[in-house]
Amino acid sequence: MTWWPFIASQWAWLFLLFIPLIIFYFLKLKRPRHVIPSLALWRSVLNDQRVNSPFQKFKRNLLLLLQLLLLFCLVVAAMQPFFPSGADRAKYLPVLIDTSASMAAVDHGGKSRLDLAKEEIRRLIDNLLPEQRLCLISVSSTARQLTDFTDNQRVLRDALEQVQVSQVSSRLDDALRMTQALARTFPIETAVLYTDGNVPPEIDFELPFQLNYQKLDPAGRNIGITAVNARRVNDRWDVFVRIEGSKGESDTDETPINAEVILQTAGRDPVSESISLTPGQSQRIVFPIEGEGARRLEVQLKPLDFDALAMDNVASLDLPAGRPLAVYCATELESYRHALRGIKDVLLYPSDDDDSKAASYDLVLTDSKTDLDLEAETFIFIGVVPDDLSKLIRVDDAVGQVIDWQRNAPLLQHVLLTDLQLADRPVSLEGVRDRDFEELGYEILIQGRSGPLLVRKEAGERALYYFLFHTDHSTLPFRVGFPILVSNSVQLAQQRAGLSEVIANQTGILPPLHLQPEKEYQVQGPDGNVSKVRSSVDGTLSGISAPLNGRYSIRDGGTELASVGVSLLSVAESSLGTVDQLQFRELKVGAASTLLKSDRPIWHWFAVVGFVLLLAEWWYFQRRPGGILAT
Repeated sequence: MTWWPFIASQWAWLFLLFIPLIIFYFLKLKRPRHVIPSLALWRSVLNDQRVNSPFQKFKRNLLLLLQLLLLFCLVVAAMQPFFPSGADRAKYLPVLIDTSASMAAVDHGGKSRLDLAKEEIRRLIDNLLPEQRLCLISVSSTARQLTDFTDNQRVLRDALEQVQVSQVSSRLDDALRMTQALARTFPIETAVLYTDGNVPPEIDFELPFQLNYQKLDPAGRNIGITAVNARRVNDRWDVFVRIEGSKGESDTDETPINAEVILQTAGRDPVSESISLTPGQSQRIVFPIEGEGARRLEVQLKPLDFDALAMDNVASLDLPAGRPLAVYCATELESYRHALRGIKDVLLYPSDDDDSKAASYDLVLTDSKTDLDLEAETFIFIGVVPDDLSKLIRVDDAVGQVIDWQRNAPLLQHVLLTDLQLADRPVSLEGVRDRDFEELGYEILIQGRSGPLLVRKEAGERALYYFLFHTDHSTLPFRVGFPILVSNSVQLAQQRAGLSEVIANQTGILPPLHLQPEKEYQVQGPDGNVSKVRSSVDGTLSGISAPLNGRYSIRDGGTELASVGVSLLSVAESSLGTVDQLQFRELKVGAASTLLKSDRPIWHWFAVVGFVLLLAEWWYFQRRPGGILAT
């Protein structure tokens, strides 16, 4: 126990109360003057004078002793002494609480990782010293400050009780940046992080303070759904479900995890398959779904053994209705139009018979910049240099040559460009490097001898491909790879339109929806909570938070306009993987080997002793009959 706070405490002046208490006892006994008939009483008078002398006053005065002890206990309790832990004492301590999905994982005793973290944080709150302030920050896919810096234990406990697990992955960098912002106002030297260790091992952040990495004990074994997608094959869908298993508390336990995977479709009998998964491994299951039309699928995982995390046992997938791909191809690009006519389920605009147009397209193939105004998700420009690249590149009327290309790019898969002859030669201007294209958001897919030949850019919901040379001025249309290139572009557009491959949505943010422009809509989550959002000027509804598994209903009044299902689907969360060391820009932070120590206040023991002394005084000096009466 440290005694320095007794001296430095603002309540140390209470010890001055001893002075009036002792003076009171000095002045308490005052004898009146009387005339007596006999000198035989002089002996008793002398004895009374001796008792009234200052130092004899304290003899056999139990009441004064008890009152002095009582006052001492009350003063010490007001100064709030404590047993020091030996650790550095932080006056302002931010407490970062991991609330990602894996924190809901339980051990064989049924206690979750978040429960363990709350127990440790309650201990910090209970042992909070008068000069210390805590700030609680929750960490999931984003960071949220739960309290200001405060020593109000009731406020801290109430905020801690409200902390719940979010069914999303963890992003620690947001919480660290929030702590860095608080450090501009408060002198923060240390922050403490409570987590199960299921966080990214590398964080692009420079720590301006010390980080105490408190890694919680691991949970039990887990099995969960980590991916669900469907691929269209002729008139059916193949639904792929990936199941992941974790190792759990013991890395040496190789006992298989048994489970049943059930696929449910509205109006159809459920289909199931049993699996036996080795811990730490994954398995993919394929369910064929026959028929056309939109439908909702739900995949359920029913473990037959212990399962640490329940929220990754359900996933949903929405299959769209089949339809032809709407493709706009400029009439000048006859080679492309000829290749498109031979592809099934392609609706070509404008048709050969008229100049018909559609309100929107899935794919646009054009050699004109003005066609960028068309409503579509995928654009392929032929012989067009975008305006923002005109300062980086020029096109000469000279022979060009292909040097290399990205063979794994979806547009160029199985397309051989060796010995391709070009009549147009894109040339990078002097001093221009590939990095300059990347800074403008372009990815180089085909590299020529003198500059890029094909670049790609993501512009919001649009994918833009630019052939910087005109393919009709090359040998590409006469090669075997040309029909493959056109087929790849169709498959790419089908995938972006959700017609050939559908991927289940993850929790976090709902995918963008296209509705009426600048209008307010209601979004109802799986828990029944309703929030209001407003669409943009182009009718896009985006950035809607989706922290829970289940379906989100987008409504306009009482009318449901769309229903979107989301699922956890995270390999990192379901695998319950942990890291023992966090790598920052300039240093590494290892997990603490012991729990965070805190100073232990003992003022309440002095208060209890003072209360006991008060009861003893009352019982001993106020009891009747037979007791010693207080005078």
